[in-house]
Amino acid sequence: MVTNQDSAEKLSTEILADARRKAAEAILRAKQESEAILNSAAVEADQVRQKILEEAGAEGRRRRELILATVSVEKGRLLAARVEALLDSIYDEARQRLHAHEGFDYDEAVISLSSQAIRQMTGNKFVVRLSGKKPALADDSLAEQIVRRDGRSLHITISHSENPPEDGVIIEDGEAHQVWDNRLLKRLERLWPELRRQIAVQTSLVRKPGAGESSQ
Repeated sequence: MVTNQDSAEKLSTEILADARRKAAEAILRAKQESEAILNSAAVEADQVRQKILEEAGAEGRRRRELILATVSVEKGRLLAARVEALLDSIYDEARQRLHAHEGFDYDEAVISLSSQAIRQMTGNKFVVRLSGKKPALADDSLAEQIVRRDGRSLHITISHSENPPEDGVIIEDGEAHQVWDNRLLKRLERLWPELRRQIAVQTSLVRKPGAGESSQ
């Protein structure tokens, strides 16, 4: 059982690793299809060129350039559609895995998500509202684990709520002035833009800023 690292971050790493494999497969298919389109278009363009050249050389060149330009646009559209579909499938799979509690320890996730949120908040009295599935740990034991993970002198109260139903925790300070929604799916929503960027960069869907380039 992993107890000394953020299980949510571990899941993010697993998602990225799975994404790299799927992205490589999807990009290979897209490139193969694009090359087939280019080859077919080149043959067609040559046939058109020969035929039209017999009638009008200038018209034949214009038609050939038009066909090749259209193919280039279609190649970009096809690759973009593949990438977008791949990212959507990764996001959907991540949601399903979180909903099914697949690939991570839920009790550890509750402790980590609670301590992460509390570290971003001021004060020493907090209410940890558990929604959805209940951890196996008793409330007192759960509170003790959260305090131990944080390392400060804290007063933690555990409460249970059926609404909202999503699994995870919502943390409030003692006066309910600070609220941190760290339910699993909400956290994924917040992490997804950066995860999406990392997936795109690490699977070469977009270029990393390098020599002669500047990040946008």
